Amino acid sequence: MQIKDSVVLVTGANRGIGAEFVRQLKERGAAKIYATARDAASITADGVEAVALDVTDEGQVRAIAERATDVTILINNAGVSLGADLIGGDMDTIRRELETNAFGPLNTTRAFAPVLAANGGGAILNVLSAIAWFAAPGATSYGMSKAAAFSLTEGTRALLARQGTQVAGLLMALIDTDMAAGMDAPKTAPETLVATALDGLEAGAIEILGDAMTVQLKAHMHLDPAERYAMFAG
Repeated sequence: MQIKDSVVLVTGANRGIGAEFVRQLKERGAAKIYATARDAASITADGVEAVALDVTDEGQVRAIAERATDVTILINNAGVSLGADLIGGDMDTIRRELETNAFGPLNTTRAFAPVLAANGGGAILNVLSAIAWFAAPGATSYGMSKAAAFSLTEGTRALLARQGTQVAGLLMALIDTDMAAGMDAPKTAPETLVATALDGLEAGAIEILGDAMTVQLKAHMHLDPAERYAMFAG
């Protein structure tokens, strides 16, 4: 999938990783960018079509797909991290994370799959997280939602292969955005992450590891869980 001359829809495009996707897509020559967020007025990038979109609203997602019939790349970036605890956390908060992080990209994928097929197959890039691979106190609900998003990436890839759609997952550890602002740990710059993601998409990758920590985690996934968690704790 080549970025130059493509038509891209980016969810959660108003800040952080989403805004960086928009910037780099423009640099790489995308012909048109639909930049979406719940509040279209929060999108400040020039030269894009700002669209109000709540990915948890199936009707709104379908309406956008009926309008944006020229899309060739869908980037599912919209997400929330609310710090809910699976045992003691508020159930409505847990449901919100699942609705946004898992059902959101499922909604957009279902709506845009026919659009991509009509335009030659195209590609879908799901912004995931390495926390899909392990549990961390303080982010257990978020981890569950990202594990579900990882699984939907695998499932939709298998289903959409017949129409020639490349479905890729971008996995990462901490990125230097507002979402990770309160965490005292090494972070990757959004510019570096997005460049890696777009390079991977153009190379035909289906799993893109966005930073060194994620590469390290992936390298140890073959270990027994007890051994792997002891390593993480260390």
